Amino acid sequence: MAGHSKWANIQHRKGRQDAVRSKLFSKLAKEITVAAKMGDPDPEKNPRLRLAVKEAKSQSVPKDVIDRAIKKSMGGDAENYDEIRYEGYGPNGVAVIVEAMTDNKNRTASTVRSTFSKNGGNLGETGSVGFMFERKGEVTYGADVGDADTVMMAAIEAGAEDVESSEDGHIIWCADTDLNEVSNALEAELGESESTKLVWKPTTTTELDLDNMQKLMRLVDALEDDDDVQRVTTNFEASDEVLAQL
Repeated sequence: MAGHSKWANIQHRKGRQDAVRSKLFSKLAKEITVAAKMGDPDPEKNPRLRLAVKEAKSQSVPKDVIDRAIKKSMGGDAENYDEIRYEGYGPNGVAVIVEAMTDNKNRTASTVRSTFSKNGGNLGETGSVGFMFERKGEVTYGADVGDADTVMMAAIEAGAEDVESSEDGHIIWCADTDLNEVSNALEAELGESESTKLVWKPTTTTELDLDNMQKLMRLVDALEDDDDVQRVTTNFEASDEVLAQL
């Protein structure tokens, strides 16, 4: 299994450090409502809802907010959201995937396109950068859960595909369709994870210098500031020296 992925760890840390909590709570609640509305409102019978609730809890979303989001899905006044994926390019040709949930496709498309243009990027066609990523399940644990060998054995037993361990923690990868089963098996062995979610994992990366990294961060922050945008993924790579200056 592979060694530490700088890309994955930076993405993970940045998400935890930079998220505005109230906006993050709102986006996680929206995912819960949509998941519950699409399937059973009982997380034990709805894998997507279970993962949405699990991710919300990992981000310290209060239980009453989670319960309210599930109940909202059962009411007649729950909004209907379309799930849309936008693809484009950032500074120096970095690939960017934007996942959105919206009740107004025209509004969201216009805002996303404008945000790319104002921040040195450009929105592409569907599929323009998607081939540079794979859809994967990602389960993260802190370093205190065990050493690399312990986590590796637990991951193999759980049916995972890959593990990346560093001093910051462990990232366990699996097929997107196996995430529910793998995360359950890992919890039984290692305890509750820090995060469990479906992600777009880059198969190729683009190296950025400090100037382009700063431009990319501005683009990502602007996109994430949109209430319709659920998450933003890029395929950047940067040296330790560049990262230290951010």
